[in-house]
Amino acid sequence: LLCRGMQASKNKNTEKAEPFYKVSMPKQKTSSEIINEARNFLRTLRTRRPFTPTEEQRRLFGSGSSRAPQSRPPSVFSLHASSFDLAESRPVSGVRLSPLKHKPVLVNSATDEDSSISFPKTLADAAEIRKASNARARLFRRTSWGNFLSAKTVPPDQKEEKLDSEQPAMINNLCRTNNDCLAEQRSNTPRNGESRQLICNEHISGLESGDFVKGTAGKLLFQMRGESEQMKKPGTSLSRPRSTGWKGRESGFQTEAAINESEEEKVFWHTKILPILHELEKEHNVENLCLACTKLYQVLNEENMLGKRFKRRNTLLKILYKLVDIDSDPLRLKLTKIILSMKVDGKNLLSVCKLAFKICRNEKNDYIIQSDGLLDCLLEVLRTEDLQKNNEALLYCMGAIKFMSGNAVLLNEMVKKGAVGMLLQLMKQINNIKENDRYFSSLGHLLVQLTATLRNLADLAPARCQLIRSGAVSELCVALEQRMRDKDVCTYIVRIFSKLSSYNDFCTALADCSRCYILFLALLNKHQKQQGLVIRILFILGNLTAKNDQPREQLFQEKGSINTLISLFQTYHELDLNAQKWYQEKGREEKKRPKHPSEAEDVLIKLIRVLANVSVHPGIGAALAVAHHVVDLLVTVLEYKSVDECEELVINATITINNLSYYKVKSSAVQDKKLHIAEMLLKLLMSNSMDGVVEAVRAFGNLSHYHEICDFIVQKKIHKFVIALLDAKNQDVCFSACGVLLNLTVDKNKQALLMEEGGIGKLVDCLQDFGPSDWQLACLICKTLWNYSENSPSVASCFGEDTETLLMLLTSLLDAELALDYSLDRDVRDYHKLYWEREFKPVAEKLLDRIQNHQS
Repeated sequence: LLCRGMQASKNKNTEKAEPFYKVSMPKQKTSSEIINEARNFLRTLRTRRPFTPTEEQRRLFGSGSSRAPQSRPPSVFSLHASSFDLAESRPVSGVRLSPLKHKPVLVNSATDEDSSISFPKTLADAAEIRKASNARARLFRRTSWGNFLSAKTVPPDQKEEKLDSEQPAMINNLCRTNNDCLAEQRSNTPRNGESRQLICNEHISGLESGDFVKGTAGKLLFQMRGESEQMKKPGTSLSRPRSTGWKGRESGFQTEAAINESEEEKVFWHTKILPILHELEKEHNVENLCLACTKLYQVLNEENMLGKRFKRRNTLLKILYKLVDIDSDPLRLKLTKIILSMKVDGKNLLSVCKLAFKICRNEKNDYIIQSDGLLDCLLEVLRTEDLQKNNEALLYCMGAIKFMSGNAVLLNEMVKKGAVGMLLQLMKQINNIKENDRYFSSLGHLLVQLTATLRNLADLAPARCQLIRSGAVSELCVALEQRMRDKDVCTYIVRIFSKLSSYNDFCTALADCSRCYILFLALLNKHQKQQGLVIRILFILGNLTAKNDQPREQLFQEKGSINTLISLFQTYHELDLNAQKWYQEKGREEKKRPKHPSEAEDVLIKLIRVLANVSVHPGIGAALAVAHHVVDLLVTVLEYKSVDECEELVINATITINNLSYYKVKSSAVQDKKLHIAEMLLKLLMSNSMDGVVEAVRAFGNLSHYHEICDFIVQKKIHKFVIALLDAKNQDVCFSACGVLLNLTVDKNKQALLMEEGGIGKLVDCLQDFGPSDWQLACLICKTLWNYSENSPSVASCFGEDTETLLMLLTSLLDAELALDYSLDRDVRDYHKLYWEREFKPVAEKLLDRIQNHQS
């Protein structure tokens, strides 16, 4: 044990002075006592969480990714209007045309050489023919991708335009050439009806670009309905053509979807949407385009026309796709929001998710993203889209969200919008995909983005609470087990655990998942030289084993756990030795060496911390104490590493040796090496590190149970240094120093050493300074003074000029009214009273009786 002193006999009449071999303790220990015992005997260690540098550039996969560039989706790509699939947006015709039974023969017009087609001779005159031909030409130009909104009315006296037979009519999905459509019209439609239809369409097409913008939509709709009714009347010369495609081609904005739309939707399109679309076509100022897009989204949202229910949705989407080519992130952000809200799928969903990814990749865009609703749209994609069908689109969607999570404002917004639950639900879906599934590999890319986002969310307290309540531990462990070969996924999950294990509630939840220990050990064995992964797993294990015995037992009982830790110790110890030799061979100056721990040193720091923490468990500590290879490695650290090179590593090794020295077991490796360990501690005692000095003195307190160590202390005059530490005015330093002096005074031949360097006076000063606030230290001082005065013939020869001071001090400290501060909080007062009654009072009363008896 750390300290020894005198234990009073139960029978005062037959009192016999004998040395204390353990500090008296109450039978039932309170939580405060248990915590305080750590200072006396065994100690767990704390350490810094491994640092993760922020990526200089936002990428789909970080610079340290294990994925080969050729086997992963790209972070950089070109994206244009042509990236979107127009066929997917093409409306479905309500009526299918019958196949032609013969190849139509087109006769060139004798009066118009530029026309590609000729119409039946029954048309009224050449002017009317030109009107029909021009309308037809404009129709196909308007519905083409290259000129969707720019059709202009051609005066009748101008030369007729030639139709481009290679340009598809994007207005429907009939996939017929212009000639085929005309031939079928000519063969199936009466001539008078055909003439009337062409003139009617020309009339409407000419009005849409002007009259509707000027507010004459109602008048035009009346004309349309009137002509339509006239065509339906029996006996009229106008008959409805077999194909309804003509009716749908009223203008560049009108599609066959208009056939099934209601009158309200027609009015909505012409009065509210069409003016905005003309504005988008004619406007060249980016700010005005952004305002127009904002207006468009608001109009669609107010009329509940977002999603797929809007009949002219496809026409609208084509116009928006065209605007993607404008190089402006604010405009593209507006377009992305509208396109996502229109519930596109397939190639278009992938393209718009890539567009969102490109916008979010630029950190400068975070400000404009905050003021827009893009996050809602992206979260909706994660929530609703099919995982396997759209896994690539979800990848870039998740990548965009990951970039957003790097911004504090957007990160808080994610938590408020329930992103944690959505991400865990998505992870559960991914976990259900087994390794033999063809989507397993590609979903690993998505899982990297997802876990990276969760890592950022783990910084926020509300998100941590949601992660615990939502069972994140089990899902993360499942993912860790399934993706053991994927270093990127493992690294991000371990980073999440590393962050969260610093908090007691999550650490408890993780400790309850017994499967985690075998997973962590498997990762350590598989990725032994991956420092970033190894150091975080060791940090997690250190946090788990710092609180109670259950995690210590579970880790220790896993097959090969200690061997895994020893193997890691040897690997990184060799790396550290090689690095040290390199500096020595190069003749590098100490000033040029990095002050912070190297990668190898940092791993050793975290690994030794795990050993120190598990050694607090009596069974595990005793087992480690007899493990010579463990003790040898710890001693080796003290041999080759100075406290100036890496203070935390040396101190951690010292504390672990001190913990193992607590166990007095047969074949103890610490006992076998005690003199060599004492020499290493002396080197630490002479260092400039006060923390190192305190730990060395504390270790001497345990080792001084052995007579050989006590002789070593006297021989090297360490006791003088320990007495000098009593002037440090630091409770922990004084406590450690008293532990060594207490064990020295057990030996009668060494009791007189306490008089050197004014030891008695310094002990009395410590009792006066710290007694009322630290009853453990006060008890230790009284035990040391008791051992010292055991064989003294008189008080005067024992305590000298400090006798009266000590007498008055003990008297006042034994008065509960004077000693206990009743102004303290009740819990603190009860804590002080407990140690005062059970620790200090019995020893102080005996010491006071001895002084008074000597005086009398």
